[in-house]
Amino acid sequence: MAHEIKLVTEAELRRTVHLDLEVIDCVEEAFAKLATGKVVMPPVLSMALPEANAEVDVKTAYVPGLEGFALKVSPGFFNNPSLGLPSLNGLMVLLSSTTGLVDAVFLDNGYLTDVRTAAAGAVSARHLARQDVDTIGILGTGVQAKLQLIAAAKVRPAARALIWGRDGDKAGLLAAEMKTTLGIDVAACPEPADLVAQSQLVITTTPARDPVLSADWLHPGLHITAMGSDQEDKNELDPKILAVADAIICDRISQCEKMGELRSALETGLLAGTGNVRELGDVISGASAGRQSDDDITVCDLTGTGVQDTAIATLALGKVRRANAGTTVLA
Repeated sequence: MAHEIKLVTEAELRRTVHLDLEVIDCVEEAFAKLATGKVVMPPVLSMALPEANAEVDVKTAYVPGLEGFALKVSPGFFNNPSLGLPSLNGLMVLLSSTTGLVDAVFLDNGYLTDVRTAAAGAVSARHLARQDVDTIGILGTGVQAKLQLIAAAKVRPAARALIWGRDGDKAGLLAAEMKTTLGIDVAACPEPADLVAQSQLVITTTPARDPVLSADWLHPGLHITAMGSDQEDKNELDPKILAVADAIICDRISQCEKMGELRSALETGLLAGTGNVRELGDVISGASAGRQSDDDITVCDLTGTGVQDTAIATLALGKVRRANAGTTVLA
């Protein structure tokens, strides 16, 4: 008996799946389900290929109640730009939770990962940032800098945004683009300390291996979402930040201990343990407290989870089917 499989390209996904409130709500619900303890989510399979200056990550999660579960392969081959190729690509495969048969193959080159990552940042802001955010600060100038700002503005409509990058020209170009996209005042900020001082919500989106945000810059009411650290050698936040924060929230504690900002704080000894660390799903469900006052300093450490991939892939297949997009093959 033939089985239908949807093959969907990046271009088709970009026309069908957008960074909107539906996607943000979908990712939020996935984190809430993760908090129930019924989700099966193995540790990230990470393989370094030093001879090729590359790494490959594989993530997955089974979520009871969803029709499918995703297997995502994310290769990063960092010599590719010299060959005229992008350094990041990859795909997602969605399999039936009932039969294990392949329902869809998303040849997305990382697009769905970009969207679900930005959506997680919005979920963090929705539950941990102050209600009265006037200024959003972005550290970084890449794809996630752009998407995180778009997503954050959907849940914390701010009057303005500030962007800092090591390359001031890139920061200026991104600021001009975002001013047009969002219709608010967006400017490049030459000093990260000034950006933090003026912002109530700061999102770090860099591949930094040395901190780009100092504990000396903290101020009452600040929320920080750190999403750039997703490997054992990355570190965006001064580890002291986690030691003095009023609330530390992780997407997955066991994962952040190995590859997130939590890892750096624990390794330096500035954070004695994870006793006061909470997971985002528990904050969403109300099982754990997040921000408790407008003066709290809160930090969310996002490393990217398989449950997000399963959530976005399941949502994407529904949208693709309704739009009659992609190519159907029989297997």
